Amino acid sequence: EEKARAKQRAKPSFSMRMRQADLGWGKMTYGLICFGTGIAVFLAVLMLLGLGMLPALGFGISGGLLLPHLYVGVRRKRRFERFTAEFPDAIEVIVRGVKSGLPVVDCLKIVASEAQEPVKGEFKTIVEDQTLAMPLEDAVQRLPERMPLSEASFFAIVIAIQSRTGGSLSEALGNLAKVLRDRKKMKGKVQAMSSEAKSS
Repeated sequence: EEKARAKQRAKPSFSMRMRQADLGWGKMTYGLICFGTGIAVFLAVLMLLGLGMLPALGFGISGGLLLPHLYVGVRRKRRFERFTAEFPDAIEVIVRGVKSGLPVVDCLKIVASEAQEPVKGEFKTIVEDQTLAMPLEDAVQRLPERMPLSEASFFAIVIAIQSRTGGSLSEALGNLAKVLRDRKKMKGKVQAMSSEAKSS
């Protein structure tokens, strides 16, 4: 089962890619968009560049297949970046709630109602799954399938370990939040150094 989940995260299905990109497209809609994009590219190359029928047809087919795929990829990447940026704050909300004596599920509900998207929507899905009699550990384990990020995997691992062995959840999640913030700072430093190197 774990291997199947890892494979799904590595190569998500069409419907999962659309969900990760926050798009409600079905296969028919996506096909129509590809067709329309291909026609637009074909006409643009034919009429504006005047390259001839065969080159325009080649560009049209390539554009129709490639451009919608790239658009979905960009949308997914941006949504993942927003999730990564917001996620440490959500974890700290859970930490404060657990320390104050609230059950974990109630803390998740707070995040699901007050966090920014896409964290809000993902935690709402966790709460809904748990409400439908799914164990909390299993509901959280589905998060990395929807958001194939190391941050989501770390969170699922912490919840799984705590569910099986007990221990201080607030301490474990507090450490996780600190690690994620340190990772974010380090990534920012690397990007800044990279920008300086390119400028020089």
